[in-house]
Amino acid sequence: MAEGIAARVARVSAFLELERVRRKVEAGEVLSEAELELLRARARDSEGPTLRLAVAHALSNAGADREALPLLETLRREFPQDLPVVLGLARVLLGLERHAEAEALLHEARSRSPGDPEVLKVLAVLALRRGEVARVRGYVEDALARDPFDAEARLLKEELDAAELSSLPTVGEQVSRPEFTAALTGALGRARVTFRRQGKDLLVKLATGGVGRVDVGSLYAAFVEAPGTQGLQAHVEALAARLGGLSSGLEGQDAALESRLRPVLRPSDFGERAVGAVHREGPAGLEVFYVLEDAEFVRYLPDSALRPAGLTLEAVDAAAWRNLEASPAPVRPVVVDQGDIRLAETRSSVWAVVGGDGHDGARLLTAAQRGVLVEEVGEGDWCVSLVRRELALVVLASDAEARGVLARLAPTAEGIPGVFRLSSQGLVREPESPRR
Repeated sequence: MAEGIAARVARVSAFLELERVRRKVEAGEVLSEAELELLRARARDSEGPTLRLAVAHALSNAGADREALPLLETLRREFPQDLPVVLGLARVLLGLERHAEAEALLHEARSRSPGDPEVLKVLAVLALRRGEVARVRGYVEDALARDPFDAEARLLKEELDAAELSSLPTVGEQVSRPEFTAALTGALGRARVTFRRQGKDLLVKLATGGVGRVDVGSLYAAFVEAPGTQGLQAHVEALAARLGGLSSGLEGQDAALESRLRPVLRPSDFGERAVGAVHREGPAGLEVFYVLEDAEFVRYLPDSALRPAGLTLEAVDAAAWRNLEASPAPVRPVVVDQGDIRLAETRSSVWAVVGGDGHDGARLLTAAQRGVLVEEVGEGDWCVSLVRRELALVVLASDAEARGVLARLAPTAEGIPGVFRLSSQGLVREPESPRR
């Protein structure tokens, strides 16, 4: 009898410990190594998706989205109809900036559960990253109509309201905490710093590779109490630079630096936002900037890195294009529906280069990628849209209807407006059609 009681006590204790760990995961907290190993061990003995999904969420909470991805892909194959699995995979894809794939999953989930607040919130996060304010507000209001007490939806609404202010406050004006939070998250996004909202705090991927929990309340209090003359915009931009460590972490990596370089296409005024980043004039009035591939996030190559590494602009440019030439991306048919872009189930007249790493516009200038376009889309000149940073849309230039689809697309905050023509001679900007 005593042994039976002891066994029951042990089982209850083990259950309570597992529940404690699961609650930490649900709250977005980072697990210790012992806690993660406990969760992994229990998941290995589990038949359903719940505990394995919790392991993936725990990894994502710690900023290890790349490690979480194969776990979620396996769960997706085993449990294709499980909505939490689909949403977990979509969130990790968003964390890895593979927006097109995440969007396809979300539209599939919404078709099955059109009123589910969890689906609506993830769609809102995607739209927010694209700068599609009207869509964000629609998704959030829909979610709150179904659950007025949803904390994440309410926080999204607060930040959206603050972000829609016509202008940032000047020095000396009152700044609310939601305004400060919206400005800070915007600055982190512009600085390409990987972060996730966890309640009223932020989890930020640091340049050292670790994850830091940022107490937004403390940062806000420091801003309010600071006697300096810095305005809100300058203050949060400086915070983002410090949190991301964008100008550090390059020392001692000279030998590997060239292998990590990739080119990206940016609009002509981008240099005003990426001050100090290495760049050159590109085709069609665009600029070519250079980024460093990283296991977790992308950083622009600063001018200050060239001399210590013994590199010139010419050497950087050659290495970046050589690296990109070696990694052409898949080309998939897509459907464009009222500004939404999603993968098509059948052949379409509109195609997308879906590397999902931010380099797809530049990939169009490589011989390897043009070879893939010939195989998938067909030979001839192509028309190209770069209105989404995470993918490049392509149609045959001879298809007038498809060209019209591209021309009607509005760019997101990080996209490039207009339509371009791609041929064996390179990339040129198409003249705008006269307005009627």
